[in-house]
Parts: sequence; C-alpha cells; structure tokens
Amino acid sequence: MIHHRSDPASAKPARARKIWLMFAVSAVFGAVLVSPYLGLDVSGSRLGVTGGPHYYLLIAHIFTALIALVLGPLQFVPAIRARGRVHRRIGRCYLLAGVLPSALTAIPVALLSGRLITQVGLVIPAVLWLVTGGLAVRAARDRDFARHRNWMTRNYALTFLAVTSRVLVPLMLLVQAPFGGTAGAQSMIPAGQALGWIVNLVVAEILIRRSRSWRVT
Repeated sequence: MIHHRSDPASAKPARARKIWLMFAVSAVFGAVLVSPYLGLDVSGSRLGVTGGPHYYLLIAHIFTALIALVLGPLQFVPAIRARGRVHRRIGRCYLLAGVLPSALTAIPVALLSGRLITQVGLVIPAVLWLVTGGLAVRAARDRDFARHRNWMTRNYALTFLAVTSRVLVPLMLLVQAPFGGTAGAQSMIPAGQALGWIVNLVVAEILIRRSRSWRVT
C-alpha cells in the first residue's frame, strides 16, 4: 500500500539547523568571492578578462550570484516556507535579482574568456540554472509544490557551484602534488567549475530521492 507522510517532527529542527548552516557557509564564501572585486580593479580579477566590458560583465555576474547564493537557503527553511507570502517574495528576489541576471551574464563572460574549460564550466551550468529555475516556477504555478521543491533543490545546487568549485580547487591541488603537478590555484578554478556543477547535481538528486522516501513507503 502506498501512502504519503510528512517528515517526523523530530527531523524538522535538524533540517532547519543544516539549512541555516548552509546559509552561514554561503554568506562567508560569498563575502570571500566578491572581496577581490569591491575595488573594481581589473588587475585583481581571478578570471582572465579581455578588457573593460568583459570585466564589468564578470562583476555583474559575481554580485548577482551573491544574491542568489545568500537568498537560496532561506527558501528551504520550514518556518519561512510556512509563511507563503514571505517565501514567495524571497523566491522572486532569488530568481529575478540573482539567478536570472547572473546566468545571463555568465554566458558572455565564459565565451569571451576564450578558454574551453571555462566555457564548459560556466555555460552549461548557466543554461541549466535558467532551465531549472523556469521549471520550478512552472511547477509552482501548477501548484505542484513537491515538484517545485525538487526543481528548486536542483537550481540551488547549481547556485552552490560558487562554493563547491572553490572547495574542489585545493583538493585537486593536493591530488596532483604527489605527481609533480605545477598548476596554480587560479588556473585550477575553471576545472573546479567544470567538475563542481556535476558533483552538486548528483548530491541534489540523492537529497531529492531521500526526501521522497520519507513521503512514500
């Protein structure tokens, strides 16, 4: 027999704590990621740029990504989700002020870089970012809130690439060190981006399937 059930009450506080931890991690990493760009100095860019327009597209991408990175976890906090109007406002800000402009600027930033690994590492997740966001909105309009939550989980997994890619870079440096690798941290960032979105989506699917197991037995 198939029946639906909600998560046990004891699981909700634990889930909320994990979400707030993610919020804290996102805020800290976000501050670190934008700090080199606060002075609007092209020479401080962590991504090779071809000139002023390329740099300012990168600035727009980074600062709008910060909005998405910080607002994203708030959408999953049970107490906020229970307040429908607040939840919807945060979701709109997340998508319209964060995801949409950041994804749209990521594409020219990547293409202008002239580096294939940067193009792969940014263009594919940017397109998926837009697609998953659109599917999440469509599910919400259809009042299919389980599907909406799943698509938003995938969408924020792509947002969290900003964190994961920076975590993967030192790990990849450690792996290559015993083999005499000489690539620097800055040159490894595109590789971290290319790998990070795949890792994040895999984790998102695991979380989605685990969530389904609570509701369907």
